[in-house]
Amino acid sequence: MTASETASVSTAGLTTLRLGGPAARFVDAASADEVVAALRAASDEVLLMGGGSNLVIADEGWPGTVVRVGSTGHTVAREGESVLVTAEAGTEWDALVAATVAEGFGGLECLSGIPGRTGATPVQNVGAYGVEIADVLVDVDLYDRRRDVVRTRVPAAELGLAYRTSVLKGRADVVVLRVRLRLTADATSAPVRYAELARTLDVEPGTRVPAAAARAAVLGLRRGKGMVLDPADHDTWSVGSFFTNPVVDEERAPTDAPRWPAAGGQVKLPAAWLIERSGFARGHQGPGGRVALSGKHVLALTHRGGGRTADLLALAREVRDGVRARFGIELAPEPVLVGCHL
Repeated sequence: MTASETASVSTAGLTTLRLGGPAARFVDAASADEVVAALRAASDEVLLMGGGSNLVIADEGWPGTVVRVGSTGHTVAREGESVLVTAEAGTEWDALVAATVAEGFGGLECLSGIPGRTGATPVQNVGAYGVEIADVLVDVDLYDRRRDVVRTRVPAAELGLAYRTSVLKGRADVVVLRVRLRLTADATSAPVRYAELARTLDVEPGTRVPAAAARAAVLGLRRGKGMVLDPADHDTWSVGSFFTNPVVDEERAPTDAPRWPAAGGQVKLPAAWLIERSGFARGHQGPGGRVALSGKHVLALTHRGGGRTADLLALAREVRDGVRARFGIELAPEPVLVGCHL
């Protein structure tokens, strides 16, 4: 194995939260083959990591091996009026989005500014501003550790893609090596579905606009919410939205709450609305002021410096319990909790 291996590395330096204890071993794998080799060689528990933007790691750290996926690059195959983009799992996601927009392709522009690496996007079924990976994902290549086999071209339909989840989430036995995405080749965005984005672009919902214009608008909106990584801005020391929007039966929804239709006759409620009306304002501080809700929006739990994962979890529990007490609705965390729980 040619991947770089190091003993006793702090996981805090590998995550956007800048929290987490030491890992016994750390392997930086620069290709899909190195990822597979590292996983085959590991004799202990493995934590797979990309950009660390969706992980909350315990202060005790990780007792086994952390394997960071560092394979990069993408290729494009034109197929009629569309293109098939194949991207390595370790490619920085926003760099891929920027490249596809610059190359005149449409479909990813609403997912601009999301931190992390490409291999994590189907795991979480990443979504923003009315678009999800499920909308463009064709298939993935996987390494199945249990059978020690690389599976190629596994269809998206087999991945159980749903709201911010998939059958891959929270697992280390099946690893994404690369993804394939179907994009348009006309430099035009997907239909603008998200009302805030439509207002920003001054178009009617459902309109298609130049992909570059949509990307610029999305990046502007995300920066205004502290959702574009900036080492100098503690509002970006987070995992993005900490809680998912809950899906409940219609009769359980507060009568004055905004809502969107969901499967099975249920409705999806905005977690931010529930949090604010449970008494939590922007900037609400957790233990010692070391963690706090973002100063820009209440969905992000942020590290203000000098904190511990235990501080962040305490703040998360306070918010979760406050919403439960006010509305009887349970908020669920969106990030993967490693060695810890709410």
